[in-house]
Amino acid sequence: MPTITSSRSRRSTITSTPLAEYVQRRERLLKSLGNSAAVVFAGEAGNHLTGKWRPDLHFLYLTGIETETGAAVLFDPSNPNPNRRCVLFLRPLNPEADRWDGFRDEISSDLRSSTGFATVMRTTILPSMLAGAARRTKKLACVHPVSTHTADVGPDLAVYRRVCERVPGCGIEERTMLIPSMRAAKSPGEIGLMKRAAAATAAGYAAALRMLRPGVGEVDVQRAMESAYISAGAEGTAYQSIVGSGINATILHYQVNSGVCREGELLLIDSGAQFAGYACDVTRTFPVGGRFSTEQRKVYQIVLQAQAAAIKAARAGRYMWEVDKAARDVIDKAGFGDRFPHGTGHQLGLHVHDSDPETRLEPGMVITIEPGIYLAERKLGIRIEDDILITKTGNENLTVAIPKSIEAIERAMKAR
Repeated sequence: MPTITSSRSRRSTITSTPLAEYVQRRERLLKSLGNSAAVVFAGEAGNHLTGKWRPDLHFLYLTGIETETGAAVLFDPSNPNPNRRCVLFLRPLNPEADRWDGFRDEISSDLRSSTGFATVMRTTILPSMLAGAARRTKKLACVHPVSTHTADVGPDLAVYRRVCERVPGCGIEERTMLIPSMRAAKSPGEIGLMKRAAAATAAGYAAALRMLRPGVGEVDVQRAMESAYISAGAEGTAYQSIVGSGINATILHYQVNSGVCREGELLLIDSGAQFAGYACDVTRTFPVGGRFSTEQRKVYQIVLQAQAAAIKAARAGRYMWEVDKAARDVIDKAGFGDRFPHGTGHQLGLHVHDSDPETRLEPGMVITIEPGIYLAERKLGIRIEDDILITKTGNENLTVAIPKSIEAIERAMKAR
C-alpha cells in the first residue's frame, strides 16, 4: 500500500491496491455523507516497539497510508472549494523525533501526488477547518465504530462533542455503518490480495503437514508454517496462531503452543497469513499419527458436514445467522449442540474479524465458516474453517487447496 515516506525511507515492495482505488473510496464516502462533515483518524502511536504500528483500519482503507501516526482525513462535502472537500492532515515535521521513527516528507506537489489528495495540511490546522465545516453544515457524522458504555467514546465523537460546545446549533449524526458497508464488499483488487494470502496460507499448512508426527512440539509446527508464509511472500501471520494437540485443541483461544504432539491425538491448527494487509483465516484438524481413529472420524465427519451445510447456505441475500443455523442444525441433530459454543463465522478482510455492516450477505463479501465440536473429557477438539467469497451466483472457497476431507488429509500425510 502507498506509504508517506521520503526517498531516504523504504517503500513497500509488495504488490498492493492502486492509488486510484483509494481515491474512489474517499469519493464514495464523501458522496454518502450528503452535507455532513466527518473526520477519520489514524490513531496515535503508543508503544509500537513491541510490534509494527498499524493505523485505524478505516483510515488505512481510505488512504493506504501505513506510517503516519496522528494523521486524519476531513470529509467536508459542502465546502465551496472542491479541493478542500477531502483533506489529509499530517503531524508537523519534527526532525528530532523523525530521527527515531523515520524521515518524513515536506508538503509538496510530490506528496499530494503520491497520496492522491489535492490538499494536504498539518494537523495544527484541523481544529479551525473542522470548526468552519461545523458552522457551515451544522452536522457532524460519526463514522468510527460505536463504543460500549464501558469503553472510551470513539475518537470522532470525542472531538465532535467539544466542537458542538463551541458551535451553536451543530448536531452529531450516527453514520457508523457507512465505512463497514464499503469495507465488507471487496473490490476485484482486494479479492486478488486475499487469494495471495490464501496461497501463502496453503504453503504454511503444507509445511505443517510435513513437520507433523508424534513427538514434535506444537511450537515446531507453528514455526514451520509461519516460516513458509514468509517464503511464500506474505508479511507474516494475520493473527496469533493456535496450534493445539490433544486437550489443547479443546481450548478455543489456546495460544501457548508449548505442548507435544502425541500418537493418537488430533492437532488443531488455526492460523493464517497476511498479504499486503489482508488476512487469511483457516483451521484444520490433523491426526498426529497420520490416521484418524474410529471415534475421531465420526466426530470429524459431523463437523465437516456442518461446514458443508453452512457453505451451501452462504449466498447473497442471506444473513450470517442463517449460515450459522445451517451448521448448528447438523451439530444439534448429532447430539453435540452444547459442544459448539462459538459462532460459525465472521467477516474477513483488513482484519481477521473484519468490519461487519450487519446486513445481508452480498457479492464481494468474504466470510469465514468454522463450526467445531470440543470434547475436553475425551481430549478431542475439532474445528474446520475456510474463507468463502460470496459471488453473484453462489460462493467460492478461497482456501479449498488446503486438505480437508479425511481421505485427503490421510493421503497427504502418507505421501510425506
